[in-house]
Amino acid sequence: MEGKDDAGRNVACLKSEVYEGVESVLLPCTVPQDVSRDSTAAVWDRKDLQNPTVHLRLQSGDELTKQNHLYLNRTSMRADALQSGDLSLTLRKPTVNDSGTYTCTTRKFGQDLSKTHLELNVAERPPPTSPPVWPKVLSGVLVPVVLLAVGFGVFMYFRYKKLKSKEVLKAEAHVGKESVKLPCRSTAHPLSGDTTVEWKDRNGRKVHVYQEGRDRPEKQHRRYRNRTEVNKDMLKTGDLSLTLRYPTNTDRDTYTCTVYKGKSEEDILMEKQVELKITECRVEAVEGDEFVRLPFKTTENLPRDSEVEWKRYEPDYMKVHVYYQGSDQPGRQDQEFRGRTEMVQDPLGTGDLSLTLRHPTKGDTGRYGCEVNSKEAWRYNRVFLTVKGEATELDPLMLEVQREQQ
Repeated sequence: MEGKDDAGRNVACLKSEVYEGVESVLLPCTVPQDVSRDSTAAVWDRKDLQNPTVHLRLQSGDELTKQNHLYLNRTSMRADALQSGDLSLTLRKPTVNDSGTYTCTTRKFGQDLSKTHLELNVAERPPPTSPPVWPKVLSGVLVPVVLLAVGFGVFMYFRYKKLKSKEVLKAEAHVGKESVKLPCRSTAHPLSGDTTVEWKDRNGRKVHVYQEGRDRPEKQHRRYRNRTEVNKDMLKTGDLSLTLRYPTNTDRDTYTCTVYKGKSEEDILMEKQVELKITECRVEAVEGDEFVRLPFKTTENLPRDSEVEWKRYEPDYMKVHVYYQGSDQPGRQDQEFRGRTEMVQDPLGTGDLSLTLRHPTKGDTGRYGCEVNSKEAWRYNRVFLTVKGEATELDPLMLEVQREQQ
């Protein structure tokens, strides 16, 4: 079904119905890839709320600082949403209060490119129908069986609770560190050879999979490929810790280490969580410096078809530097940066994606991001640059950016 927005443009109008109590509901929204890739943001909102923001995705990732508190930790989008055009939103644990009209909007520098309206109706689940009246003779047989099943269920529940740890462990790193270790140790070892160890992030993306006695890199999400490592003798020692190489701010997350028997994800032996905190990368320069370097080091031998884009997101959006098909692309830079930027030779081969910016000025102060994108790999790093003038004071906009990050 289609309708018109305030400007008279065609917009899609969808409907979705679900019962309260389901695990999640998917709010569909797809746009052409050329539209999503050209967008600076994808926004889900509900105009009937005082704070209408349900979910905000930038090219650099989720930006949820202004999200309505009703949706805290309940929404997610695909990691490649703005690359694939699939902007669908997963809403977990929907309730009757979530019923309403949702709008999926793509924007470029504040201008709407597309809109999709979706009416979500979350209904109370109807009461179960009255059970049939069983003959007394069957009751005498079924009641003991049911009690036995309940007793067995209680036993398995407490066994599972004993094995599953609720403790959330902590790990910290700063951008630029070569690696960080996410701790996880099994109290029951040695583990059998058919044990599966699986690390996932909060969005369910597979970070590392160890199965059938070996690593399974083909099951990893592309943002983690060639960046993770586990101990080779972990089943023997019980040390299931994960080493994550070259952490950046996009790795700030809560990770889950799950151990289960064989390939059956239902037979969980142990589960632990690790919260990883990342210190932001901040660089300072002074007007008059010959150059300033925005650092970004990652794994070597990235796919040769990768596109590397340095962008400035604040105070305004600009393309700073583009590297594609083995060479710089000055025609795709904004005029303000032409002739002032440089990357090392063979950045994809060396994994050194750092950018040199010559003759920095106070006007260069802002938030920069570098994205590496291909079918096989994805990397992203964010750098805050402050260029001081003679007064050596922080630019007011930079102070505002810092306040938003705290």
